[in-house]
Amino acid sequence: MAEVLRPVSRRQQDIAGLIRETGRVAVEELAARFGVTPQTIRRDLNELSEARIITRTHGGAVVASGVENLAYDARKLAAHSAKRLIGLAAAELIPDHSSLFINLGTTTEEVAQAIAGRQGLLVITNNINVANALYPNPSINVIIAGGTIRASDGGVVGRMAAEVIRQFKVDIAVIGTSAIDEDGTLLDYDIREVQVSRAIIENARRVLLVTDCSKFTRRAPVRIARLDEIDVLVTDRLPSPAIAALCRGLEIEVIETGGTAEEG
Repeated sequence: MAEVLRPVSRRQQDIAGLIRETGRVAVEELAARFGVTPQTIRRDLNELSEARIITRTHGGAVVASGVENLAYDARKLAAHSAKRLIGLAAAELIPDHSSLFINLGTTTEEVAQAIAGRQGLLVITNNINVANALYPNPSINVIIAGGTIRASDGGVVGRMAAEVIRQFKVDIAVIGTSAIDEDGTLLDYDIREVQVSRAIIENARRVLLVTDCSKFTRRAPVRIARLDEIDVLVTDRLPSPAIAALCRGLEIEVIETGGTAEEG
């Protein structure tokens, strides 16, 4: 007999709407917002998860969509302090007077902010927000890949952008991802974006993946690459011993920056 899901309450509807707006919520914050106990919120989140409306995480929940990414503003808010620490840690791996690709993503944008004062960099990017962060520094030469600008987030995507990327061979690629499957597959939502990401990976001597741990609980339909194509993974924390073992087996350098309790 098929399982009959319980109807979603008004509070649960409000919680689901809040997650869609912000990308992520924490149990304690929801308990204070709705004036109920953390146990009540955990029960709400578990029921929403069973209904496949959200995805549960340690201490909270994230949006459950596997075919459409969060809105840009929501992605900016989600795990923001963790992404800032990831950006700072990745920046330490980028020497002055080096060349690099930086692709789309709110975490790669944090890397750009962290290197904005550096010297002698050549940066090729398909991310308008990255270019805006770096071009005011006269010691950083910024090249924007040509192509269609995606209105939702300022990303330049598609075949034309990928062809520009293929004209270069750089020291370091800084890439993000929308989701990471349990077998180590990196995934995204937009095949046009993946075309550019593939060109970036194939034309860099060293690849840095910057991502917060929530990406290990998300799903997306388009394959970018596998973890064995990555040299360094910079994250707030690995989600499980299995992922840690996978990274060790692939000889990927892992840098864990930690994160705040409310984002855990």
